Amino acid sequence: MPIRFNAADAHWRVAPLPGFSAVQKDWLTRGGSLTAHLRALGAVAVRVTREGVALPWADEHAALALRVRVPVWVREVVLSVDDVPFVAAHSVAPLAASVGVWQATRRLRTRPLAELLYSDSSVARSALVSRRVTERHPLYRLAAREVGGSPPHVLVARRSVFERHGEPLMVTECFLPALWTHLASFSRAGSVSCSSEHTSDATHAGHPRMREHGRPIEHTASRAHPATRAAGERSR
Repeated sequence: MPIRFNAADAHWRVAPLPGFSAVQKDWLTRGGSLTAHLRALGAVAVRVTREGVALPWADEHAALALRVRVPVWVREVVLSVDDVPFVAAHSVAPLAASVGVWQATRRLRTRPLAELLYSDSSVARSALVSRRVTERHPLYRLAAREVGGSPPHVLVARRSVFERHGEPLMVTECFLPALWTHLASFSRAGSVSCSSEHTSDATHAGHPRMREHGRPIEHTASRAHPATRAAGERSR
């Protein structure tokens, strides 16, 4: 199914920037449900920080084919793993679509958006795009509230547009420093275990290799894929 909405622009790019680490590139390009990927790391909780009518960000108009200063429906949440914030997410849909095609997004409460996106075969997805964001971008300010102490000067984010019956829903996800710290601890623990046991398979110590907590699907595929909670299967 072709999709007519494109989340890319001069700043949001399909190919991750060369300066991103291998782990960041992995998470920035993973298809399927991000919630499912996070569940492989621990217990995931969704906290809604804002829902309501607002104006879209400056870099959202073109992707949604909207005129400037046209109100939209906004939902902002924080995804935590074992009570630690890992992702700050911002979704936006045209106001009419939020009471029509995408009306279910208004009734999610603390359920993840993935429950809607990956259980409906009529939903198509654009390519994932990514960028660095600084304090000049509203996404940075949204995410920085969830970072204890002084947040880094730059955060890493991705976005894509989902389309259902011709109406768009754009989801932007900002990865918080705690996620990278957690994944680095996996890597270090696995390395220590491998050294002590003279094996290259970190799973012997209960620390799966990076790709085993959610193998990426083709992120440019137009059709959404069902989410799964099992590590190593295709999921968001």
